[in-house]
Amino acid sequence: MATADGTFRYKERHGDRMARTYFRRVRDRAVSSVGLGTYLGDPTDDVDDDYYRTVRTALEGGCNVVDTAINYRHQRSERAVGRALRDADVDREEVFLATKGGFVPFDESKPERPGRFVQAEYVDTGVLDAEDLAHGSHAIAPGFVEDQLDRSLANLGVDAVDLYYVHNPETQLDARPAEAVYDQLEATFERLERRVAAGDVGHYGVATWEAFRVPRGHDHYLDLGEVISRARSAAKSVGNTATHLRAVQVPFNVYMADAFTVDAQSGPEGDQSVLWYAHEAGLNVFASASLAQGRVLDGIPDAVDERLAGETLAQRGLNFARSAPGVTCALAGTTSPEHVRENVRAGEFEPLGADAFDAVFE
Repeated sequence: MATADGTFRYKERHGDRMARTYFRRVRDRAVSSVGLGTYLGDPTDDVDDDYYRTVRTALEGGCNVVDTAINYRHQRSERAVGRALRDADVDREEVFLATKGGFVPFDESKPERPGRFVQAEYVDTGVLDAEDLAHGSHAIAPGFVEDQLDRSLANLGVDAVDLYYVHNPETQLDARPAEAVYDQLEATFERLERRVAAGDVGHYGVATWEAFRVPRGHDHYLDLGEVISRARSAAKSVGNTATHLRAVQVPFNVYMADAFTVDAQSGPEGDQSVLWYAHEAGLNVFASASLAQGRVLDGIPDAVDERLAGETLAQRGLNFARSAPGVTCALAGTTSPEHVRENVRAGEFEPLGADAFDAVFE
């Protein structure tokens, strides 16, 4: 697991060439504010090898945040990350490793009959109750999530992950009412609190696509305050003095800025965006889709682009995401060592200050 001493050693080794705010904090750990995502790519051996090289390049070049999920590329992304982590010239204690559970994963490739696979692998074995599934492919029931955590640890070849996300819980809103989703989250948080106490997880969080950035009344809306309240109850129920809910993941980029512009969460002084709410609640925000799944590479609106520092569109796009209030790390997916080097070099430039960032939206 990442440690304060390990991550600060990493910062000292790479920080001199970076701008002042490149390394940020997750509690007492120093983490790079550019992270590597591992969602992209076909489930093939060639892409596995590309990821292996890319993860090693990132870890050895100044990016110590790697984000993955058990369902990414049918478990292949986790396995490639684990192989790279073992071989990279870094200590495990220097790397902040995050993964997720929620979407039912296949194993290496998509089976001819997916439904039969899910039935045999998860329902018939008692890991999962069929009633817990949404769309036949998603669950956040505590026993299932705990099973997925164990499989992720095996895939990654590690004793513990630093951050474990419940993946897109809003998917469950298509199958059950919000109160039932919050109840399942609380039960799953209890399991994760126990796994924190056991040393298998450093912190946990919720990774979302729509939940926290859509208006109230949207079919996929979740209240972050209620999620935090459920996490506190979970911690109390297992005897922990404080919750280990530490992070949220939300998409944020120059073309998808709802996490900043939509005041969907109820703060103590009125409605506010999820970025501000999370920041004031003491949660770390990891921005996914920071390059808008490649759209940023086709161009940034001139009025925004002219304010951003960086030599390339990718660097300026990442620096936009890194400028948002409360964002700890901007994640960008790539299978190219060359591209990950380019992305990490975004950290050589300062992001926008608060006033300049606000001015973009005036």
